[in-house]
Parts: sequence; structure tokens; C-alpha cells
Amino acid sequence: MTSSIASVSRTELAQRRQKLRQRRRIRFLQSSWRVLAICGLTAGVVWAATLPTWVIRRPEQVRIEGNHLIPVRTLRSLLPIPYPQSLFRVEPQAIARELQAKAPIAEVIVSRQLFPPGLIVQVKERLPVAIAVTAEGSSPTAGVTVVASGLLDENGMLMPLERYTSLDQSLKLPSLKVIGNPQSYRPSWSKFYRELTQGPPVKVSEVDWRNPANVILKTDLGMVHIGAYSAQFSSQLRTLDRMRKLSAHSSFSRITYIDLRNLDAPTVQMIKPKDLVKSGTP
Repeated sequence: MTSSIASVSRTELAQRRQKLRQRRRIRFLQSSWRVLAICGLTAGVVWAATLPTWVIRRPEQVRIEGNHLIPVRTLRSLLPIPYPQSLFRVEPQAIARELQAKAPIAEVIVSRQLFPPGLIVQVKERLPVAIAVTAEGSSPTAGVTVVASGLLDENGMLMPLERYTSLDQSLKLPSLKVIGNPQSYRPSWSKFYRELTQGPPVKVSEVDWRNPANVILKTDLGMVHIGAYSAQFSSQLRTLDRMRKLSAHSSFSRITYIDLRNLDAPTVQMIKPKDLVKSGTP
């Protein structure tokens, strides 16, 4: 009886060893196939990258999307791509960084295109909405001495004027001018500009922000004092829009400015008759 049990145990042990050896062989073969597959895939990618088919040979193979101000030809000339260049050796992030450094662009997304081979460059420009003027002088009547100028986008970002003019001399500059220190009005500019453009059709050609306590607008109705920019600005624009009938009044030419600092009692500052006599005297 004892010999029979020993015999069975030795048989089972032999079978177990054989199964273990088979499992090891299967695992070895699976690992080998994985290594071969990875090597083959890598070699395939390298081979495909060196094929003439996947090469960017000319700037026309780069498609520019999203631009409204800067011409396509100008943007293509700023891309750091030595032609011809393998499509798989192009670094999209590096291209995006350099394009943002050279042009007034807020966002850039660069992606590869396989069929046909090329690049897609999606840009979001910083569109200038106003000319920023840093000036000396305490009031509009005292005159303005320009110290430095730049361009403002809708978010209040200040951009050098030369960055635009150097890209394209034919670029049309905005008609709105803002006088003052950009640091003082930047926190309010985005909301201010949105209300100005989306509100009543009041034509404003100049904003004098040198005195933040009394912002002055140059409009088609003349100079308008609004005080410190506040939540009542939209109401001030609506009030100004309702005052258009002033332009038909006989004494309209005597108006020096419209005061909307107190919307409960808007006033019109007029030139006094004696001042008219003095100004007409040689």
C-alpha cells in the first residue's frame, strides 16, 4: 500500500513538472512575440518617417486657420520649419511657442496631417480694438504730448505697435484712442469695452482715462464727463443716446461738455456769453 502511494506521488510530481515547463515555454514565446512586435512597429514608424511621401517640401503644405488680421503668407513665413522636413520630425509645440513669440497671437494649436501630408496651424489672434496713448498733460484742453503708444486688445493686453506694422504695412489700425496709463484702466477695460460696443450706438472716438476719478469720452455729441467708471456706465450711454436731440438745438455749438456723473440730474456745461465775446475779440 505504501509503495502504491509513493508511485502515484512520483507520477503526479512528474506531470506537474512537465506542465510547469510547458507554461514557461508559452510565456517565453509570448514575450518573444511582444518584443518582436514592438521592434517591428518601431522599425515601421522609422521607415515610414523616412519615406519621401511624409515630407513637407513647401510652405503651401501648411494650412493656416483662424486668422483674420495677419495674412496667411506672413504667418507661414514666421514658422521655424526648414524645408524639406520630415512630417514626423516636426515639433508642434516648438512651432506654437515661436509663432506666439513673433506675432500678436493668443493661442496656437499645431497638428500633423497624414493625407495629404502637411500641418494644420490653428491660431487665435490678439485683435487690436484701440490705440493706447501714454500722454502728458492734465486735461484735454491743455493739449496732449505723446510719450509712447501701443495697441490694446479687448482684454486690455498692451501690444507694441511695431509688432503689427512690421508684419504688414497695410494693416488697418483701430479708430478708438485711449489716453492714460494702461495700468490704471486695464482691470476695467474688458467690461468697459464690451459695454461700449454692445450698448446704444453712441460713437466714441476717444477715451481720456488720465484722471480715473473722471473719465472723459469724446463722442459725436462732444465731450462727455462720466466720473469714475462704474456699474452705471451702461445707463450713462443710454442717457447720452437719448440726448441726441441736442445736436438740433440752436445753442448746440456753445456746449463745452455734457456732465453725466449724476444720472439723476445730468447737466450741460455751456460757454458763457462773455466768453464768446472775448473769443471773438482780436
